[in-house]
Amino acid sequence: MAADNKTKKISDTLYRWEGKDKNGKLVRGEMRAAGEATVSAQLRRQNIKVGSIKKVRGFNKPVTEKDITLFTRQLATMLKSGVPLLQSFDIVGKGHSNPMVSRLLFELKTDVETGNSLQHAFRKFPLYFDDLYCNLIGAGESAGILDSVLDRLATHQEKILAIKSKIKAALFYPVAIIAVAFIITAIIMIFVIPAFKELFSSFGADLPTPTLVVMAMSDFFVAYWWLIFSVVGGGIYGFMYAWKRNRRVQHFMDKLLLKAPIFGALIRKATIARWTRTLSTMFAAGVPLVEAFDSVAGAAGNIVYYDATKRIQHEVTTGTSLTVAMQNTEVFPSMVLQMVSIGEEAGSLDAMLSKVADFYDQEVNDAVEALSSLMEPVVMVVLGTLIGGMVVAMYMPIFKMGQVV
Repeated sequence: MAADNKTKKISDTLYRWEGKDKNGKLVRGEMRAAGEATVSAQLRRQNIKVGSIKKVRGFNKPVTEKDITLFTRQLATMLKSGVPLLQSFDIVGKGHSNPMVSRLLFELKTDVETGNSLQHAFRKFPLYFDDLYCNLIGAGESAGILDSVLDRLATHQEKILAIKSKIKAALFYPVAIIAVAFIITAIIMIFVIPAFKELFSSFGADLPTPTLVVMAMSDFFVAYWWLIFSVVGGGIYGFMYAWKRNRRVQHFMDKLLLKAPIFGALIRKATIARWTRTLSTMFAAGVPLVEAFDSVAGAAGNIVYYDATKRIQHEVTTGTSLTVAMQNTEVFPSMVLQMVSIGEEAGSLDAMLSKVADFYDQEVNDAVEALSSLMEPVVMVVLGTLIGGMVVAMYMPIFKMGQVV
């Protein structure tokens, strides 16, 4: 059963049905179910004579991190307003624009109705609710402060989602430009330069060296374009697969990213912001510090900080203070260590960690804005040099012929 829970996800399909009720009146509706047989059985239990059942295409829209964040905020608001938990699931589920979320909430509600705890119900869907989420829900249930914990959790998710969006926005622009530059270069090499080559073959004169180099590159592209695209595509796929599955590759790349010029500082700040905010949220919800590190390590998003968190957890377990344990890892700036030290001494560790997270959130915002302004001229120079260089090389013989004439 435990193994089934670890892989469980929402996969039901939406069906549109027609039939007649016990009075012979024509009725229609929609129902989410695992198959047509399930729909037919449920309708028969409602004394409806089934006429037709059709699958609605394009229904299985995935449940995203944004959907879970919105659901958490709505559920927190409902509970704070005094709405009962089960009724809150009904209201949020029926009002959600994504039918898959509605189905997810229906299953959660059904599980809670059967007597299971909310934490147990969430743990059945690890694809949508991670250990951090479930641990906080369990702490809130035990302490009787579920509404407050959900509010903190929603705020945490909103902040983390905002950081991820900013990092993706900062990285998407250069990656997109590189992809576009590669495609444009390939098109010029395969289709445009061969046309110039035919024109130059009738000149009967020696061509400039840059032109010969570009034409040789074009010949290679034309002859082996399939190999080039296969190697590039396969290399990217293989690299990304190894990055996700191989711990050594993960450690090497995460360490390299933290040291990368320009982007390294941005990734480090975003990682520290996630780390401190997660620990602050867990500690404020009443989760013991040592247990909180299990969720904090996974939420860091960088294997260097994952390993550092595990070291901190081990040292704190043996009696070392949090500040000293963090300092021993040598991955946290002095400002973070000072704030944590003050928080430990004043008994306000969660508040200090939250302030550190807010500070680094703002640092990430400023860094992304600066990068956006910097990348535009850099991209223009790179593309101008690449595309312009090829154009000039191919027009040099024409200019030379014009001078002779």
